[in-house]
Amino acid sequence: MTNTTIPGTDVIGVADLQRMLVEDPRLRILDVRTGGEFEAVHIPGSYNVPLDTLAEHADDLADVEHPVVLVCQSGGRATKAHGTLRLAGKQGLHILEGGMQAWRSAGGDVVEGSTDRWAMDRQVRLVAGSIALTGVVASVFLPKAKWLAAGVAGGLMQSALTNTCAMATLLAKLPYNQVDRCDIAGVLDELRAAA
Repeated sequence: MTNTTIPGTDVIGVADLQRMLVEDPRLRILDVRTGGEFEAVHIPGSYNVPLDTLAEHADDLADVEHPVVLVCQSGGRATKAHGTLRLAGKQGLHILEGGMQAWRSAGGDVVEGSTDRWAMDRQVRLVAGSIALTGVVASVFLPKAKWLAAGVAGGLMQSALTNTCAMATLLAKLPYNQVDRCDIAGVLDELRAAA
């Protein structure tokens, strides 16, 4: 049995994950992005457990004996999932630094779906930019509309400071991002299966 822990850190790089995948067949990758994002592209062999589903089943997931690497688009949601699972008592837990962006930039293998769904950060940029632009244009006729743009700017600053995003949370609930609800019982069975 190979030990996949990297002493002194819960955050690992792409090269670390690639090495761990070769050395330890027990390693499990949990992708905490939305079903739509996962369907568009994911690391081969990874399991999709969206962040809201993970939070609801943290105790069950913490009982999985295998070492786990958490992945999202850029690292924010995986960091949040890490905190949730740590509180539930999960050991052998890592975060892929830079998430899918880093994995793809390094040339890591991916499974691409037939969908052109956008990653959550791209969706947030589109919606935030659209609201801010609407506020600025509308302020020509309604001066108080400038506060709409200011509200978006404040929300983006809050998002950066807290490493959370209320807009992403709302967008994740849209049907566009709800491909198939996560079959958490099936995922848990597969996660617990012997390698």
